[in-house]
Amino acid sequence: MNCPSRSFLISALAVLSLGFSGSVLAGDPVRGKEKSLSCQACHGPDGNSPVPMFPIIAGQHQDYLLHSMRSYKTGERTNPIMVAIVAPLSDQDLEDLAAYYARQKGLYRIDAGIGVETP
Repeated sequence: MNCPSRSFLISALAVLSLGFSGSVLAGDPVRGKEKSLSCQACHGPDGNSPVPMFPIIAGQHQDYLLHSMRSYKTGERTNPIMVAIVAPLSDQDLEDLAAYYARQKGLYRIDAGIGVETP
C-alpha cells in the first residue's frame, strides 16, 4: 500500500471510530439519576442492590449497561420485569441511565486476583 492510501485509510478509520464512540458516551448522568426511580426498587438508589437476587449495576461499564437495557427492549433478553421497565424508555433515557450507573461506586472488582474497591 502506498503512503497516500495508508494515510487516507487511517484518517477514515479515525473518523469512523469517533462516530461509534460518541454514542456510548452521550448519556447525561444527572438526567439518568432523575430517571432512575423505577430502577431503585430492585437495584438500590445508587445501583448497589442490597438484595442478592438483583445484580449490582453501579460501576458497570457504560456500554455494557446500555447494551443490556437495549437487549431487554428488543426482546433479546426476556426478564419480564426489565422488559416492562425499559419498554416506555427512549434511547436517550437508556443512555442517561447507563451514564448515571456507570459513574456510581461499585463494590469490588477483581484486579490481579486481589479485591480492589472501584474508583
